[in-house]
Amino acid sequence: MKIALLGTGFGRAHAAVYAARTDVEVVMFGRDPDKTAKTAAQFGFDHATTIDAAFDDNSYDLVDICLPIPLHAEYVLRALDAGKHALVELPLADNLADAQQVIAAAERSGKHVFVDMFERFIPANNALVDAVAAGTYGRLEQLTLWNLTAHLWPGASLGLRTLPLEAMHSDMDIIARTLGLPDDIEVATVSRDADSACIEATLTYADAFVRDTVSSLMPMSWGARGGYTATFTEAVLEATSTMGFDGKPTGSVTAYRSDGVRELELPPADQYTAMIEHVVAVLRGEADNRITPASALDALQLTFDLDRAVNGPR
Repeated sequence: MKIALLGTGFGRAHAAVYAARTDVEVVMFGRDPDKTAKTAAQFGFDHATTIDAAFDDNSYDLVDICLPIPLHAEYVLRALDAGKHALVELPLADNLADAQQVIAAAERSGKHVFVDMFERFIPANNALVDAVAAGTYGRLEQLTLWNLTAHLWPGASLGLRTLPLEAMHSDMDIIARTLGLPDDIEVATVSRDADSACIEATLTYADAFVRDTVSSLMPMSWGARGGYTATFTEAVLEATSTMGFDGKPTGSVTAYRSDGVRELELPPADQYTAMIEHVVAVLRGEADNRITPASALDALQLTFDLDRAVNGPR
């Protein structure tokens, strides 16, 4: 399988996964010749700066789009027009109209479009979603999600303008998949500067509420830590995770019931490795696509609602 990987920023996360595989051939595309050559060499890939080749060259099976958010929908549509499958970093688009255009084009094309909803491949998140769907612990009444991080990605802004779409979209997907869309959203914010901030969002439902906190105010020694506390009518699920400078996550989920405490046994999984493994499996006809654009639409709507509450109309 030949892959055109567009972007040398967050594209590195995908590149590290591809580099560990023996069944893909990757060419990395970037605008800066020196940076692109250096990054591609780090992973043992060929490189190019003429991005049109990713769409005009019939040898590419998949276009992996790790470009700035305003370009996501445009380049997915280009890939579909060129008869190629597409994997796009989240969010799918920076407005609903473009997202819906991608959904319609994907349905017409017969090609697969994958949105990197990586949180769907985190076992702790799946434990929560599955418990809600099965009613394992009764009805979900209250959910608290938190993600506190240092600036582990050089050059990336994590201020109020970027946190909703860049950092809270995954949480909105968990919320949408467990409780649906809320009746109301309220936010509180604090900003240290243009690139460092904290947002706390409260989402209310007829018989439940959610509190989601995301912060980029932490020192480098903190790394990244997150988790959730889910209060059901019959139990509480608590998940915690950490990620250090090596990028390798650790985590656990504990169930608290009236008859005692039990730590859930979860399979080990790196979300990006699992996501790309899923993409490859789908393209081989071995699995159904779990991260289609249509499946991400509710989370995208919720993310835009949150962004408007924080930043106003864009």
